[in-house]
Amino acid sequence: MKILVVDDDKEIVELLDIYIKNEGYEPVSAFNGKEALTKLHTDPEIGLMILDVMMPEMSGIEVVREVRRDSQLPILILSAKTEDMDKIKGLLTGADDYVAKPFNPLEVMARVKSLLRRSQNDLKQDEPEVLDIGPLTINSDSHEVKTLTGKSVQLTALEFGILYLLASHPNRVFSADDIFERVWQQESIISAKTVMVHVSHLRDKIEEATGGEKVIETVWGVGYKIESH
Repeated sequence: MKILVVDDDKEIVELLDIYIKNEGYEPVSAFNGKEALTKLHTDPEIGLMILDVMMPEMSGIEVVREVRRDSQLPILILSAKTEDMDKIKGLLTGADDYVAKPFNPLEVMARVKSLLRRSQNDLKQDEPEVLDIGPLTINSDSHEVKTLTGKSVQLTALEFGILYLLASHPNRVFSADDIFERVWQQESIISAKTVMVHVSHLRDKIEEATGGEKVIETVWGVGYKIESH
């Protein structure tokens, strides 16, 4: 497994490369957005990207938008921009998680391993392979989501995890903390806004694919659920 680190600060790239190697992965480096896209398009072994936001030639947000045209590669944003709106903008663009600079490399690697678990093996063996819920068919084995008309809904690994969690427990309300701990597989730390952003993006994709059908319901003050019909 290769992990692409994209940052115009060479010291940060070198630091993360060390930690990536220590975890048994192979680091790949890029120092601007255009170089990152080139490496992604030419190296199919890259399984995750750690991406800075503020870079020359092409910003990290632009890179995420470009990658999401045809790939669900897990993306961890790494940026000195800590304001909530910057975080939300990055996640809505299609990134899976966000760590603010200055950062602890151990935290970055914990997030990386969590994202890889979600994209590679986020489903229990005793859970059903296919779920039919409302206008959607969810295949847990292939991570495919389709509408009744056969239209594919392109989701990130975390979006799929949220949808599958809610769909596999119809009528049950999950709080933001519950969703974060089960899908991110981390202890919940100020997770409500992060979950809200992902649920919002997931809803938008479902409604666009189904012609406006609302699948995920908000139970105000409690959390989210999908009702069985």
